[in-house]
Amino acid sequence: MPLKNYSMLKGRPINNRLGSGANPHYQVLVSDGEDQYRIAVNVESSDGSEVEFLVRTRFDHPITQQLLEYDDGLHRLPSAPGGAALDFIRANLAQPWEFKPLPLSAPGPDNDLNEKVDAFVQRAMADEGAMIYAFGESWGPETKADKIFGFRPGRGIHDIHFNQGNPPGRFAESNGPWQDGGLIFHFPRSSQWSAVFLKFQTQSWHSDDRSGEPIVPPQTPDRDRIPPFDAPDGLVRIVAALVNDVNSPEREMVTLLNTSDVPVDLSGWTLRDKNKNAMPLSNAIAPGATLVVNVAAPVSLSNRGGLVTLVDGNGVKVHGVSYTREQARQPGRTIPFQQ
Repeated sequence: MPLKNYSMLKGRPINNRLGSGANPHYQVLVSDGEDQYRIAVNVESSDGSEVEFLVRTRFDHPITQQLLEYDDGLHRLPSAPGGAALDFIRANLAQPWEFKPLPLSAPGPDNDLNEKVDAFVQRAMADEGAMIYAFGESWGPETKADKIFGFRPGRGIHDIHFNQGNPPGRFAESNGPWQDGGLIFHFPRSSQWSAVFLKFQTQSWHSDDRSGEPIVPPQTPDRDRIPPFDAPDGLVRIVAALVNDVNSPEREMVTLLNTSDVPVDLSGWTLRDKNKNAMPLSNAIAPGATLVVNVAAPVSLSNRGGLVTLVDGNGVKVHGVSYTREQARQPGRTIPFQQ
């Protein structure tokens, strides 16, 4: 059963509390100009294990243009593609190998999860033009005061993390696609977006498109077992794309890289755009070689920003990238991808 109140909160961070205690959450007090809310961010798993984190200091993704259209305050979001809902996998927000486990707190600077989140919150509080966007499940308004900051009525948003791929058990009921949590920061004065994404180590990266249930158990890709392989993540990567051509008729091309030391047969694989349109692939890529794929209908790469996703013959995502309107602005230029 997916989250019941999947939402996005937009506002100004005005106070904070570091995570501590038996059920530690990093807490942020947010104002939308009229009402106050609390963001509760898990910084340690309920079993005591370290949470995996990903920080994007420069977050370039087409979703940022949509976020600017929202007024300050709490907004219910449909858990579906095409809107502002987050999905780490399907919106190509991250790659699984980018997530690193960190302790709640540790001696020394910039080496624990409290400090990673706090760095962006402190910067946003010090910048009057900065905004925070928190994604997760909302609660309230409650009849009592908030238990952390004391404002009335208590309300806020939590589950600020990956919300799918949970194994059978107490958290499986919250599985669902297009309902992931996260923190996105906007610093208009420096024209910068930043993001913090969190994931539990027990959660599988690959999940069913309809239920969010795990389809591949959590594991680290074993590069020595391909082919065959159990976790295909990053085996073949999308390294570049031409989406805005100067020729007529316009061409669109995607460049793939085989990162392995063996040939990879792409028969049965597909390339997909932001609307899930898919075109079949063929051919094989030699070890360490690249392959330029001419994009054909029904797949189309929009000049206004979009997604490109590579899916193997088992229907499992291998790699995915995103690009913005700004990146596609100059005709004839190929966009490089580094993830």
